[in-house]
Amino acid sequence: MSKTTHKEQLVFLKRIEGQIRGIQKMVEDERYCVDIITQLHSVVGAILGVEDRIFRNHLEGCVVQALKGKSALEKQKKINEVLDLIKKFRRNS
Repeated sequence: MSKTTHKEQLVFLKRIEGQIRGIQKMVEDERYCVDIITQLHSVVGAILGVEDRIFRNHLEGCVVQALKGKSALEKQKKINEVLDLIKKFRRNS
């Protein structure tokens, strides 16, 4: 398997960047709070979508490659890395 690339996520990140600029404009224009909160929630969902896709790519690429390899140390490092991420995600939810 080839090295994992994240370039396909740039489209989503640029869209999120545009959404953030739109929210900044809404705040500057003192738009209705509920409308701003709704847009913020949309951005959070979009960010989580990018996070999900990058995490999936990591699991399907880097982690699978390490588990197929011969190095027990590399396998354990990848397992620990994933467990640490899950613990961190759980703490932030």
